[in-house]
Amino acid sequence: MTAPARPASRTRRGAATPPAPPPPARARRASRTAWWYTAPTLFVVGTVTIAPIAISLIMSFSEVRLSSSGFELGDFGTRNYEALLASTAWRDALAFTVTYTVLSVLIELVLGVLVALVLERLTKARGWMMTLLLIPWSMITVVSAQLWSYLYNSAYGALSWLIGLVTDEPPIILGTPVSAFSAILVADVWKTTPFVAIIVLAGLVTIDRSVYEAAQMDGAGAWTTFWRITLPLLRGTLAIAVLFRVLQAFGVFDLPFVLTGGGPGTSTQPLAMLGWKVMFQNLNMGAGAAVAASTALIVFVVCLLCLKAFRSQVAEEDAK
Repeated sequence: MTAPARPASRTRRGAATPPAPPPPARARRASRTAWWYTAPTLFVVGTVTIAPIAISLIMSFSEVRLSSSGFELGDFGTRNYEALLASTAWRDALAFTVTYTVLSVLIELVLGVLVALVLERLTKARGWMMTLLLIPWSMITVVSAQLWSYLYNSAYGALSWLIGLVTDEPPIILGTPVSAFSAILVADVWKTTPFVAIIVLAGLVTIDRSVYEAAQMDGAGAWTTFWRITLPLLRGTLAIAVLFRVLQAFGVFDLPFVLTGGGPGTSTQPLAMLGWKVMFQNLNMGAGAAVAASTALIVFVVCLLCLKAFRSQVAEEDAK
């Protein structure tokens, strides 16, 4: 006699049976619970972020009239944006902001990669070095800007005194457009380079060591290994670092405000400071809202480009 066939419903001993999908009622209940938990956060985000953006956008297309009881919205149109595009102050502020963003991000990216490479090779005291590096980043920007203003001061600043030993006369570092721009750039690079270094270090430690061992066996030198292996594998991490830094640098306000006040003249005035002056000093709410909206639009477009580059990089790595 032949043995009866094993029922099809049985599984092999030790084989895990796949979990049954949750019933629709349970899934709907879990979804409602998730919405209830996230509702307070969504309410706060909507109240603090989305609502002011919407109000500012409406004001940018309106003629805002101030009164003792608040403000009133007048004619709706593009008058504020037409005046904005024709304004020399807006073009100068845009030129300063773009130049400042490009230079600061490039310098911090190069220095951050170099610092991260050094930290990645440390076997001892890496934690202490990372702690020391994060001190500038952890400081409030206004406080660090005030410290740099003491160093730049022409009467008692340490940097002015050191330069005066060479030039026989203490320079007025914040007194000319080029030197004031350079002073703001140095202060920003000092504060933000550790942040970029930590992000790049996080990407470095995830690279498989066997890749470097294979390159060493093939006779690749340090420079070739960096350009052909390390840098391509860090493109996703560098894209994230660039995205964060562009967002921060394009909205810079506190460093120029404390160090130069936008001067000399308006040579170091970013878009954020221009919008603040137009809205709260000149009390031109519509034009100030237009400056803020145009800045947000530029940042949004730059973020989309960075995210697109990041997605293409991820897709390329997945295809490999």
